[in-house]
Amino acid sequence: MSASTAPPQDEVPAQPPAPDERPAPDEPPGSGPAAGNAQPPGSGPVTETAQTPGPAQPPAPAPPAEKRRGADTRALTQVLFAQLKDLRPGTPEHDRVRGALIEANLPLVRYAAARFRSRNEPMEDVVQVGTIGLINAIDRFDPERGVQFPTFAMPTVVGEIKRYFRDNVRTVHVPRRLHELWVQVNSATEDLTTAFGRSPSTAEIAERLRIGEDEVLSCIEAGRSYHATSLEAAQEGDGLPGLLDRIGYEDPALDGVEHRDLVRHLLVQLPEREQRILLLRYYSNLTQSQISAELGVSQMHVSRLLARSFQRLRSANRIEV
Repeated sequence: MSASTAPPQDEVPAQPPAPDERPAPDEPPGSGPAAGNAQPPGSGPVTETAQTPGPAQPPAPAPPAEKRRGADTRALTQVLFAQLKDLRPGTPEHDRVRGALIEANLPLVRYAAARFRSRNEPMEDVVQVGTIGLINAIDRFDPERGVQFPTFAMPTVVGEIKRYFRDNVRTVHVPRRLHELWVQVNSATEDLTTAFGRSPSTAEIAERLRIGEDEVLSCIEAGRSYHATSLEAAQEGDGLPGLLDRIGYEDPALDGVEHRDLVRHLLVQLPEREQRILLLRYYSNLTQSQISAELGVSQMHVSRLLARSFQRLRSANRIEV
């Protein structure tokens, strides 16, 4: 064939691959040596290669399990409230949906109860009280107001728990203002302990809250009114006897204090000489003979003065026996 009739170089049909370059029957297409512009061994340099794809992008991180559970709970709560709205109270279906709402929102109660973990009260009791608040919130919630149920229910649950601590837990009733101030003192104590690395003083707490030190001390005493200690119980740790054994004995002279005060009031009603005779007789424990020698009068006169003094005091101050 002459050069004038030869086809262009770029239109020459591709030659079939050599027998040893064809892919094996078990190999997937594109996996043989010719795939990806691969050259057989000993061939020249590759003039055109396929572009290598970049590194694979990592998949987007999945949301935490807690967030997923929270979203699922909110969605389930909305569906259950929509069903509850169309049911008549008291019917079995209404009770079933209402019970499902309570079960679905129990984590909300546990979250609120965890805020009171430092009150030394069994957490099961606190959760039960918070569940009562949750039930009240479910019965009063209106989905048409456009408020999320957790936002509506949390104040009711926390309020029920606080009412329980205020009315049932404290052995000694504490005024509400002092109780609320004690919460602030407790929080300030924890913050200052973290900041200073030690327990803060009363003056530091008072300066932090801008209140008097007396109020801080009263709040600390109020915080100890949750539980009463038995006077007969032995003290743990120090090995000392109970509080009852530490209380001082009953002083028999205490009864005489009241009697002395009454006698002092009566003595001022007598003449000066009769007052002295009574003091010598009953406070200095002198006999009538000694008193007569002290005053320079006869013993019989001393006896008559004593009898007259007693008669005057009895007539002026009648005491019902």
